[in-house]
Amino acid sequence: MSTDPLCLVFVPALVAVLTAAEAKKGTPLTEAEVCEIRDAATCIALPFSTALAMETERGYPDIVAEDCWSEWQRLRASVA
Repeated sequence: MSTDPLCLVFVPALVAVLTAAEAKKGTPLTEAEVCEIRDAATCIALPFSTALAMETERGYPDIVAEDCWSEWQRLRASVA
């Protein structure tokens, strides 16, 4: 049995999904929209080491789901 804990990973990355949604909308997303998108997004359970390798390959960390609104506010200026 593996000691590598599972973690949830958004596929595609939540930051990419939010960026696309905001571009499609043409105006900043509201907190309710961000949370709704997060709640409807696809995520998978992966061993932590695999998730870390995916993040490294992607080149940027994803938004933490539990704090998605404040993280999106912090990141949206840099991805826009």
